[in-house]
Amino acid sequence: MFLTRSEYDRGVNTFSPEGRLFQVEYAIEAIKLGSTAIGICTSEGVVLAVEKRITSNLMEPTTIEKIVEVDKHIGCVVSGLMADSRTMVDRARVECQNHWFVYNERMSVESCAQAVSNLAIQFGDSDDDGAAMSRPFGVAILFAGIDEKGPQLYHMDPSGTFVEFEAKAIGSGSEGAQQSLQEMYHRSMTLSEAITAALTILKQVMEEKLSSTNVEVMTMTPKDLFHMFSKEQVEEALKLVAPLEQSRGDAVNRSESDHRVIQTKSSH
Repeated sequence: MFLTRSEYDRGVNTFSPEGRLFQVEYAIEAIKLGSTAIGICTSEGVVLAVEKRITSNLMEPTTIEKIVEVDKHIGCVVSGLMADSRTMVDRARVECQNHWFVYNERMSVESCAQAVSNLAIQFGDSDDDGAAMSRPFGVAILFAGIDEKGPQLYHMDPSGTFVEFEAKAIGSGSEGAQQSLQEMYHRSMTLSEAITAALTILKQVMEEKLSSTNVEVMTMTPKDLFHMFSKEQVEEALKLVAPLEQSRGDAVNRSESDHRVIQTKSSH
């Protein structure tokens, strides 16, 4: 006789009869409570955009860091438990520096993502010294970087799985944002188009009004490498969002009017 679900989700290493690890699934659910973040990879570079939740007027917005620099050629955005993310970002930075000192070359984006994934799956491990993590990390990460393969974007979740994406959304509004990405993304997209698309999708899924204080934007290009947008640059990028939405709305209205004209002619 099988135990109930609550019996199987007490241990991080206990499989249910269906082959599921409930603690890992719960950690993935925790990410859906985090800030929405979007990454888009183009031939010119990678764009990361993320919302910053300002829960009080007394908070200092600049102290909330969602996008961080791992190395000159690698940046990442995190969503979920921020305390957990600091541990993983520190590991990514140490791995990149060790690779540089040992091999005298920059670490590839894939190797960096794999190194952090190795840390993510160590929950429940017990070494001889008895040190073990009591639970999975409740954070998802988007790695954006430039290496010999060109611009790359990787997604990593609490299960330790890392996958390369051309466009990916994480966080509370990830489902709607991912659907919008599938509609808007194309391989010939330029970097400026990707920035506008990312901010447009964030505007659709965010509860607050889009502004330079509650949004962070970063680009990773072969020329400038890691570049975090200033408030002025974010405001300039936001000016392109409204006209784009208006033009899309006009296109929808024109298609609806054309459809009505066709229906009218067919009825006559």
